[in-house]
Formats: sequence, C-alpha cells, structure tokens
Amino acid sequence: MVYADTSFLFSLVLHDANTAAAGAYLKGHPVSLVFTPWQRCELQNAIRLSVWRGNSDAAAAKRALETIAADLAAGNLTETPLVWPEVLRITEELSEKHTAALGVRSLDLLHVAAAVSLKAKTFLTCDGRQLALARVAGLSASKV
Repeated sequence: MVYADTSFLFSLVLHDANTAAAGAYLKGHPVSLVFTPWQRCELQNAIRLSVWRGNSDAAAAKRALETIAADLAAGNLTETPLVWPEVLRITEELSEKHTAALGVRSLDLLHVAAAVSLKAKTFLTCDGRQLALARVAGLSASKV
C-alpha cells in the first residue's frame, strides 16, 4: 500500500516545481495510491487555494479536479476509508515523540498517522519534515 501526502498528489494534478519528479517516480513505480476522504478534502482545497493565491487559473483548477475523478475511475487512486479515532491516537503519539525535535505541523502528523493506521508500506511526499517523520514512524518514505 502506498500513501502519498497532499504535496505529492498536488504535483500530479497541477503543475508545480515537483510535478516532473512526482510523475517520474510513478512512472518508475506504477502503483495505485491510497486515497482517503482526508486526502480528498485537503487536495481539493489546495487546488482551490492555488486559484486564490494566483498560482492557477479557474480552468486549470477545474481540470485538476477532473483529473482526480479520472484517476479514481482508472484505478490510479483507490478510495480508502480511515478509522479516525485510530488516526488521532497515532497522531498524538507521533506528536509526543517527535514534534519537538522535528517541528512537524498538525496536518503533516495527520498524514503520517493515516499512513501508519492503514499499514502503508511506502509514504510519498515533497516535504522534508514530513519525510523525516514518516521515516521515524517506520515507513519507507521517499521525497521527490
């Protein structure tokens, strides 16, 4: 099971500095990515926020949202539910053990905890602190 955080997923659906690397990673490692309601929520909001920030126009954002639907239909993303009490318990454990040393933000904690709760084998990110957290949490993690 492969879990990609929002930074990685965003790079797959809207062009940014990590798009080429994210695409190359998946080309070399073709696999369906876990897609939880939490990832959907944060990814869709990040796409809409990119319009507000002026990094994307409305048409590009609409295409990105359509890409998510197409990837789900094609099996590139696999809808996967989360058990939130478990995710939140793991989040607190990770925070207690690692936030003071790594400077991890709450949303990053949630992503790593979600991956741990799902027993993901691989964690993909574009964020260095999240990469460090995923590794100390026992995940095989890659940064693009």
